[in-house]
Amino acid sequence: MITAKKNHQPEVLEAVVIRFVGDSGDGMQLTGTQFSDTSAMFGNDIATFPNYPSEIRAPQGSLYGVSGFQVHIGSVEVSTPGDNVDLLVAMNPAGLKTNLHAVKPGHTIIVDTDAFTKKNLEKAQYESNPLEDGSLENYRVIEVAMTSLTKEALKDVEGLDNKSITRSKNMFALGMVYWMYDRSTEHTINFFNKKFKSKPQIIEANTKVLNAGFYFAETLELIPNSYTISPAKMKAGTYRIIMGNTATAWGFLAAAEKSGLELFLGSYPITPATDILHELVKHKHFGVKAFQAEDEIAGITSAIGASFAGDLAITTTSGPGLALKGEALGLAMMLELPLVVVNVQRGGPSTGLPTKTEQSDLLQALYGRNGESPVIVIAASTPSNCFNFAYEAAKLTLEHMTPVILLTDGYIANGSAPWKIKSVSEMPEIKNNIVKEASENWHPYDRNEDTLARNWAIPGTEGLEHRVGGLEKDRVTGNVSYVPDNHEYMTKIRAEKIKRVQNYIPDLETEFADSGDLLVIGWGGTYGSLHSAVKQLNEEGYKNIGFAHFNYINPLPKNTSEVLGKFKKIIVCELNNGQFAKVLRMNLEGFNVLQFNKVQGLPFGNSELIQKFKQLVD
Repeated sequence: MITAKKNHQPEVLEAVVIRFVGDSGDGMQLTGTQFSDTSAMFGNDIATFPNYPSEIRAPQGSLYGVSGFQVHIGSVEVSTPGDNVDLLVAMNPAGLKTNLHAVKPGHTIIVDTDAFTKKNLEKAQYESNPLEDGSLENYRVIEVAMTSLTKEALKDVEGLDNKSITRSKNMFALGMVYWMYDRSTEHTINFFNKKFKSKPQIIEANTKVLNAGFYFAETLELIPNSYTISPAKMKAGTYRIIMGNTATAWGFLAAAEKSGLELFLGSYPITPATDILHELVKHKHFGVKAFQAEDEIAGITSAIGASFAGDLAITTTSGPGLALKGEALGLAMMLELPLVVVNVQRGGPSTGLPTKTEQSDLLQALYGRNGESPVIVIAASTPSNCFNFAYEAAKLTLEHMTPVILLTDGYIANGSAPWKIKSVSEMPEIKNNIVKEASENWHPYDRNEDTLARNWAIPGTEGLEHRVGGLEKDRVTGNVSYVPDNHEYMTKIRAEKIKRVQNYIPDLETEFADSGDLLVIGWGGTYGSLHSAVKQLNEEGYKNIGFAHFNYINPLPKNTSEVLGKFKKIIVCELNNGQFAKVLRMNLEGFNVLQFNKVQGLPFGNSELIQKFKQLVD
């Protein structure tokens, strides 16, 4: 382990945004994750944004093969991975070309000069070498022969092939950045020892290169100063940095424990949802039953079967998979069985942009089934509250006996943030509608007077035998019924059951202003960007702008009209062409809903939001 010299006095900063970029094989995700984890251990508030290509191994040096990891750390509140970059670490010309626009003028770029060969410059479509033609004169460029220095550091390590040596150069870059931002190497070296405990040569190589990068930065005259970011002020408790998909998986584990039911996951792997399956497979000791199905349809229908048998049943997917699950989701709605469908949204349509973020599945979640088929739809909004909303999805489905679609997206699913660890005892109670024994007048479609949730009779319980299937049900017995009036009654009662969920979800609240000239509205994973932009405007003196964020989509909070009515203008910001704006117009009368939309596979940037909001109030 090494740290900066004690007599060295780094400059104190409130926050910094760093982006690591290179080929998909350069280890940028690992580099960024290690820097994030180390900063979290130091106590900084953090937000991250991994951004990688769809191809498993895109052509080396290509513009579309660039993999990046951005991290925003601060001693103040951090709610987004940041807009403009303070430090760009570019391992090749393609990484520099595709990310230069994000670097603040006058700020720092570190490049691996060994990668700036004629061949790589041509792949990146450079007509001349940007390190020589003056095009980077507005930036502080630190040129480092990282590949050569890595080889020099490892010349005495036996048993390493040239490929393994070259792949270690990302640790040289990480060592440099650790020195620049006054970070210790301890956490990363501990990571090496655990990750590669059966490969001592890999431990030795990575540790040597990490230290070499640290010492190189310390002695390099081109870096006249280092910086530090003090720990952030957070509520007391035990924290860990957590990714959204991991938090989602843990939320379901907590819900299963709280409800006393076994957790069943029936799922087919699909980017970017697969990590939920990967995480839950690790927890068989908690009674998790994880089934990797042969396709999306098998995934959801196996979950329906598990629900019929009395499990807390979930299935996970992304946009194309949700389309395939549509018919079976309608079946679960007709059966009135509990089921959670997690849709980690990505760029579409079709295969679209599998590794990029988007919010374009909202209308599919609400209406993408045949017939009148309403289900509960909720959305998580940060990597850490994916835990809360996975738990909430389980609670709603069990208590209201209807499917719940939980929407997250690639941005928050792959992003990470500090999460205050919770105990199951802190979580709200979860009730269910399981019938333990038969009564004289028991019927499978008897309903709770308040929620309209039907009975949940578990197969094998004596006296509770009944039919289920996709054909319309008699309103009492559950037997097949073709009676016209019964079908209309059942259609309306299923819709009314969803509407009554309004009585069990929190009211909509606003931040920064509860009335004024402009209400900024968002939903799902745009929370951090919108909150940060409105907060900055508020600090600049714009006290007339409020912010309302929706986590409950169907049904909407019952005070939605009341909240919207307190503002002169309303703008809905979403990463699609205006789907939630359409939902509000359909459900609420008398409001002129403006839109601000972005469909680029990227989250909103602070500057573009602030510019738009100022136009509406100035």
